[in-house]
Amino acid sequence: MLKTRITEMLGIEYPIIQGGMMGVSSPELAAAVSNAGGLGILTSASCATGEELRQDIRKTKALTDKPFGVNLSLFPASRPLPNDEYVEVIVQEGVAAVESSGVRAPDEFIPLLKDGNVKVIHKCVAVRHALSAQRVGADAITVVGVENGGHTGMVDVTSMVLIPAAKDALSVPVIGGGGVADARGFLAVLALGADGVIIGTRFMATHEAPLHKNYKEWLLRSNETDTVLVMRSLRNTSRALKNTASEKVLELESRGATIEELLTVIGGDQTQKVLKEGDLEAGLGLGGQCIGLVHEIVSVKEVIDEIVEGAIEILPRLEKIITPA
Repeated sequence: MLKTRITEMLGIEYPIIQGGMMGVSSPELAAAVSNAGGLGILTSASCATGEELRQDIRKTKALTDKPFGVNLSLFPASRPLPNDEYVEVIVQEGVAAVESSGVRAPDEFIPLLKDGNVKVIHKCVAVRHALSAQRVGADAITVVGVENGGHTGMVDVTSMVLIPAAKDALSVPVIGGGGVADARGFLAVLALGADGVIIGTRFMATHEAPLHKNYKEWLLRSNETDTVLVMRSLRNTSRALKNTASEKVLELESRGATIEELLTVIGGDQTQKVLKEGDLEAGLGLGGQCIGLVHEIVSVKEVIDEIVEGAIEILPRLEKIITPA
């Protein structure tokens, strides 16, 4: 067991958190992460209603008796999200933690969640946002650098700088991520001062991830230069894999396209064609720069075991390099 403030807070074996990924963080994936010793996360935004989320939560409970969480998105969305419903269900179902994500903290929901004994972990990309979330009562803060897949924000700070900056500024536990795919990145994030590590893209290339095989194979043949930042004109920047759709989005943004024009490329229907049908040019496919470190599709347990065992193997080498004066 690796003991940190995060493992103690959440009752998990390893300080490894699976990031909430729209259309990816299914009950099967979340349960597999929790069963392997980390904290799996469902995505509420994948559910049209609170009752749909309840079904996902109960399905996850049927697959694991370990703690898991639910992501609550505060990002701009093409459809209004019933976050009030989601929070009510999360409390009623006794979910261990909420991973809220977005520029602002979920201050309107924190009292309800805390009354329901739900730990609140707010994910952001800037220290000032982290401080705001801590001020309104978040139990822990996740910070992800610009290497991250999906939402990267507007500040463009790398994980190497952002994580220790957040650690220096905050008193609550810090979870760090962005660019982590193996034991080396995991250990590096802990060395930067984090109490836990969040991983997203690496879990997409697993057997349990509910993605079309074409998408998983796309991840394997991509490298660290095969991503681009899109939707910056909407102040909702995301890191996507290079394809016809991402090039189209960049072209539209360069000439000041409206959100209505952009939605013809970035809408949910197009995303589903990419993720579920394997039409890799139909819409955006999100992924981080760490795809350059992902070379095979394995089980979630194999990913987590490699990270933990690999970290243990690395430590003696560091001890040989670093000797006390």
